Amino acid sequence: MSDDGSRPARVDDVHELARAMPHVTVEYRTGDNPIYQVGGKSFIFFRTPRPDALDPETGERYRDVIVFWVESEAEKQALVQDEASPFFTTAHFDGHPSVLLRAGRIGDLTRQELTEHVQDAWLSRASARRAATWLEAHPPA
Repeated sequence: MSDDGSRPARVDDVHELARAMPHVTVEYRTGDNPIYQVGGKSFIFFRTPRPDALDPETGERYRDVIVFWVESEAEKQALVQDEASPFFTTAHFDGHPSVLLRAGRIGDLTRQELTEHVQDAWLSRASARRAATWLEAHPPA
C-alpha cells in the first residue's frame, strides 16, 4: 500500500486505519458490516441501508454509508455545513455525535484527511486514559 497521504482515500483505508488504532475490536452484528469499537464503544461502523439516507434521484436507500463519531456537535456541524466536505447527516442522527460518509464519495478525501477523521473518531470514544496515552505518542502537528 502506498504511504502517499495525498492520494484519494479508499474504503480499504478505513478498515486499515481503524484496525491500526490501539485497543480496537471489530464486531459484525448485521451481515458483513463491520463495527469498529474501542473499549466497547463504536467509533466507526458500516451502516445497513436505512430509509433516512436515500438517493434523491432514484429514492433508493444508500447501501454504502459509513458512520464516524465526532467529538462534538460543533465539529459535526463544521463537517456537514462545509460544501467541500463529503460528510452529511440525516434527521435520524439529530443530536447524535456522528457524521455519515458514502463509500462512493470517500475519494473526495485524501488518505491523510481520512486518517485524521478515523483518529478523531477513535479519540472521541476512547477512555480519557487511552486517549491521553495515544496523544502523548502522537502529538498534533
